[in-house]
Amino acid sequence: MPTPLKTEFEYYVSHQNELVAKYRGLFVAIRGNEVLGAFNSELEAVRELSKKYPAGTFMVQKAEPGKDNYTQSFHSQVTFA
Repeated sequence: MPTPLKTEFEYYVSHQNELVAKYRGLFVAIRGNEVLGAFNSELEAVRELSKKYPAGTFMVQKAEPGKDNYTQSFHSQVTFA
């Protein structure tokens, strides 16, 4: 089963240094192996790109240095028995 946005995530990670050099502090939109644009906010990026591309077909990532800037932890109070 393919992982959604895996290509986009791998592109960001492998090009992080150059993306940060060019777009630091902005939200970079990636689809496939292509940067679609840079935006001032995540919401702006999603609003603009949703006019042209279906949700779930592009990734928006803030261009910042370091691994901690593309690693997310999600916490839930759901318990499985």
